[in-house]
Amino acid sequence: MKTITIFTPTYNRAYCLNDCYESLKVQTCKDFIWLIIDDGSTDDTRQKVAVWKEEGDVDISYCFQENKGMHAAHNKAYELIDTELNVCIDSDDYMPRDAVEKIIQHWKRYGNSSVSGIMGLDSNRNGTIIGTAFPEELKQSTLFHLYHKHGVTGDKKLVYRTELTKRYPYPLFEGEKYVGLAYKYHMLDKDYELLLMNEVLCCVEYLPDGSSQNMLSQYLKNPQGFAFYRKELMKLPFASPLFKFRQAVHYVSSSLISRNGQFLKETPLKTITLLAVPLGITLYGYITLKTRVFIS
Repeated sequence: MKTITIFTPTYNRAYCLNDCYESLKVQTCKDFIWLIIDDGSTDDTRQKVAVWKEEGDVDISYCFQENKGMHAAHNKAYELIDTELNVCIDSDDYMPRDAVEKIIQHWKRYGNSSVSGIMGLDSNRNGTIIGTAFPEELKQSTLFHLYHKHGVTGDKKLVYRTELTKRYPYPLFEGEKYVGLAYKYHMLDKDYELLLMNEVLCCVEYLPDGSSQNMLSQYLKNPQGFAFYRKELMKLPFASPLFKFRQAVHYVSSSLISRNGQFLKETPLKTITLLAVPLGITLYGYITLKTRVFIS
């Protein structure tokens, strides 16, 4: 049994998957499985993976499913993973050659059942850290407090205990293909902290067809998923009133996009949501204006 599964959700990304593969081939520690969740690709992803499996340099598992979106691909990955740890490396990203070794060494030294996993750093392709590093005196934290209490910024790489990531599956909404992945992470924050490791575990590139580059379009196309996500964030026991108000603004906007006239009845925080209605209407107008091209 390997210690960690590196899973990669992908959809028509055969053109950029090679960098991830090449980085896994040269890892200084081979104690991992690469699980590729093909979310309905129509390009030559399957054929490329078949060639890589034949080469035998990386222990690869491949799963094809109907296109359902990133969160559904994560659901499928968590169903299949049976290693102790897992980490998601996106199809346009890759790992430094010693990343797996550093993860496993850190986990063997500090890992225990009272933490949910490890958080490491992302960098861009020239080695510059995305956002900020972790405060040196801080050895563990929840994801939420890291950003909202300790002032850390930028995307980070999350390595979780698999038994925990099987909890809180992402809901699927008919006709939609996106639910915020941080939903699961914030749910785990309620009970666990993450070990912090000031080491780069992933090199990232934000491609034009990536979800992070098309967020306004995602809001328009997946309003039920976003409304669900905002409602769950409003329930977080450790969140400030201001944070919950911001989520309520987004919740109102997404509810208007989905034409849900029951949003005030369904919100977990009625007073805050009522106060958020004017700004929610404004945000709704901004999104529909900026994404007019997607409506037509």
